[in-house]
Amino acid sequence: MGGPGGLAHPLGEQGPANQNLFLFFPMKGDIYMRFMKSHKCYDIVPTSSKLVVFDTTLQVKKAFFALVANGVRAAPLWETKKQSFVGMLTITDFINILHRYYKSPMVQIYELEEHKIETWRELYLQETFKPLVNISPDASIFDAVYSLIKNKIHRLPVIDPVSGNALYILTHKRILKFLQLFMPKPAFMKQTLEELTIGTYHNIAFIHPDTPIIKALNIFVVRRVSALPVVDESGKVVDIYSKFDVINLAAEKTYNNLDITVTQALRHRSQYFEGVMKCNRLETLETIVDRIVKAEVHRLVVVGDNAHIVGIVSLSDILQALVLTPAGINAQCSS
Repeated sequence: MGGPGGLAHPLGEQGPANQNLFLFFPMKGDIYMRFMKSHKCYDIVPTSSKLVVFDTTLQVKKAFFALVANGVRAAPLWETKKQSFVGMLTITDFINILHRYYKSPMVQIYELEEHKIETWRELYLQETFKPLVNISPDASIFDAVYSLIKNKIHRLPVIDPVSGNALYILTHKRILKFLQLFMPKPAFMKQTLEELTIGTYHNIAFIHPDTPIIKALNIFVVRRVSALPVVDESGKVVDIYSKFDVINLAAEKTYNNLDITVTQALRHRSQYFEGVMKCNRLETLETIVDRIVKAEVHRLVVVGDNAHIVGIVSLSDILQALVLTPAGINAQCSS
């Protein structure tokens, strides 16, 4: 799907017009902030990408199977009556449904089998109604970063205000890769995580290999985290269970038994898993960013001696530090 006028480029295939955009920027601490403010979301939309849209009358179960079949993690929701996009269906919805309605392996989750998306939204949004958070292709990438972090979301639909069409779903990962490709490395990128105080090092949510899946889902819902390090009895990180792994329950049609352990569930990973991506607090920010972008992950587990967990550094943490903090904004603490 191409953007208006065909000027957008997939990362790694940008035209020469974009190659020198950053060269006039001075090497200051606010270089990333200024770069983001001078570029539009449209600049980051690829000329070709897959965008799956669901009508709200679709059955919830079929929608999640469609996410799996198409290899996507979220889809904008179209409501025919309103002739507009009204929300997003994400893996978080799948987790919330399982968390709310699961009773035991002996009881079928009727709500997942029979409910339409609109029914789920009516029930769920009575308690947590939020309008669709989206952004215009003409808005700055800085505004996109702020919106993602402030609203604690991982996917931001880019919607054309004139046509009403959804063009793309913007993510932290896409933005960080854009930064890495087109920006020089200022001096502070050579500083360590410890020196820059980037990451979370207190009250880290984690689970054990024998933790039941239903308990892990409860932690996802209550703590609003996107991944849980799996830690053995000695405190050593041995695996990680992310929200994305939960969709395998739909792929394998095993969501009716959530009493199985995390270890049992992770045997059904649908794609190759090269191990937990880690770092330590004495590594430079440049090294951390390169590792995250290359591995295409959303976070690194920060470990100390003997691979014991000490913290998490996420894409949100990095973008907050690079883009928003220099502007005097702490969106991670915004309500």
